[in-house]
Amino acid sequence: MRELLTVLITDFFSVLRDVAPVLGVALFFQLVFLRKPLPNPHRIFLGFLAVVCGLYIFLIGLDMAIFPVGEAMAKKLAHPESKKWALLFAFCIGYTTTLAEPALLAVAAKAEEITAGGLKSFALRNAVATGVAIGLGIGVYRIFSGDDLWIYILVGYIIAIALTFVAPEEIIPLAYDSGGVTTSTITVPLVTVLGLGLAANIPGRDPFIDGFGLIAFASVFPIITLLGYATIIRLTSGQKNYRR
Repeated sequence: MRELLTVLITDFFSVLRDVAPVLGVALFFQLVFLRKPLPNPHRIFLGFLAVVCGLYIFLIGLDMAIFPVGEAMAKKLAHPESKKWALLFAFCIGYTTTLAEPALLAVAAKAEEITAGGLKSFALRNAVATGVAIGLGIGVYRIFSGDDLWIYILVGYIIAIALTFVAPEEIIPLAYDSGGVTTSTITVPLVTVLGLGLAANIPGRDPFIDGFGLIAFASVFPIITLLGYATIIRLTSGQKNYRR
């Protein structure tokens, strides 16, 4: 019990040490450069403490649930006869985790607000989630096949760049941002464990070379699906932009 308590306290102060520089930079610029007192310092302190506690609890959750589940699934799906189930699992886990990403929720809500409802949050999230799902499915296939990563990523970005020339202009920055917000707190840990677990249990694969790279698929394919979705909507509806 004492050892467990020691580990928990040590981990908490480790998280505090990692987050403290962020607060330090903000305070430095506020007090030294702007030379203004902090608004609601007590509220800021409580908010900072909430961030530390939340991040600490999240990391504990990763160790207790996400990592073990990902490793167990990867071991069971690494057999050649389970390849189709591995692809299906990657597709489903990519779709569901993306829908739950807090960063994507925030971006989609702001996009709907700025366009006055012209771009629906639900449609945006589904387009991005579909891209992540497709990307992870292709990424898992690459791990099984042992193909070079750069070929898939290069082709993906060529398609994304090509769609950039035909997609509505106002959707392009959002599409490229969406590729980044998908790889956040929920998706990254599970995807990383899945890739490393598959590569470690498939004969002839190197976890360091073949296990990493799934996050790149989760970044480029949402750009493709969102640009493609916006282009199709414009062509079928005759709508020139999403602003109302």
